[in-house]
Amino acid sequence: MFIMPFLTGEIGVYLLVAIAVHILIYMFVTRKRAKNIVGKHIVITGGSKGIGLCLAVECAMKGANVTVIARDEKMLSGAVALMEVIRQSPEQKFQYRCLDLSSKYEQVAETFANIEESFGDIYMLINCAGLAICGTFEEVSVEDARKLMNVNYWGTYNCTRYVLPKMKKAGEGIIVITASQAALFGIYGYGPYAASKYALRAMAETIAMESRHFGVSVTLALPADTNTPGFENEEKTKPKETKIISGSGGLADPEHVAKQILDDALKSNFISILGFESWLLTLLGGGLFRWGGFFQNVFHILLLGPLRVIGCFLHLHFERIIKNCAKERND
Repeated sequence: MFIMPFLTGEIGVYLLVAIAVHILIYMFVTRKRAKNIVGKHIVITGGSKGIGLCLAVECAMKGANVTVIARDEKMLSGAVALMEVIRQSPEQKFQYRCLDLSSKYEQVAETFANIEESFGDIYMLINCAGLAICGTFEEVSVEDARKLMNVNYWGTYNCTRYVLPKMKKAGEGIIVITASQAALFGIYGYGPYAASKYALRAMAETIAMESRHFGVSVTLALPADTNTPGFENEEKTKPKETKIISGSGGLADPEHVAKQILDDALKSNFISILGFESWLLTLLGGGLFRWGGFFQNVFHILLLGPLRVIGCFLHLHFERIIKNCAKERND
């Protein structure tokens, strides 16, 4: 009689261990393997600085042929020179093109056709060009609001519009669309900027649904504040409220962000995020996102309800910051 509880407990432990081992084996067998990009042609917009430049370096280190696109020729030539230093084989090729991506689609298409004549069909497009201009909705000028949409949305649209039908026809390809955590919910001072990033989120979700069965994968990158030249310019226009709200998340390293984006893209993950806070906000703000992995989805199902409470407290926290700043200004 005294042996039975011991045996029952021992059997229970064995069962738990066996279940855990089977789960680990299942996760190992079904884990995604990264695609090989050795010798593949990758085009990176905004590839002269910040996250785009770091992505160009990462792709070069993985043996890809890389084309970087931006508007500053001096910085573009520097990016190519940097890739030359880290080239992995004599066969690798690097080039750049100066282009305003928000130009008419025909102009962008002509440049991309020229790029493909030099390096071959584009296997992977990484849309990384963008800018941020902050301010309360009525403070951001109409011209700046249009500029945000032209660069962030139309620049990405033009490039993606060119490569997508070609990738579908080829039966393979990867498209990365870089939005922002601001594409998850509206924040004080981010009005027109967030609107342009929300548009990219919708674009990515739509293209992913339309293209998956053609063999084309789409990755939506949602980086938080990252230590780049673009972030330095963004800080100049941020209201105090925005700085307090966004500053609580810290500042990510562009190299780490780039590695995460490339890893997720090569594993065909739809979402690319870095860090716990970004994961939490993305889970709360993207309930209909297509997350990969059976266990990950089960985990989210269990967490999403309780985490809604955190969302309520976040909004209360933001509202308190805004009210306190208004009092300081005697608004």
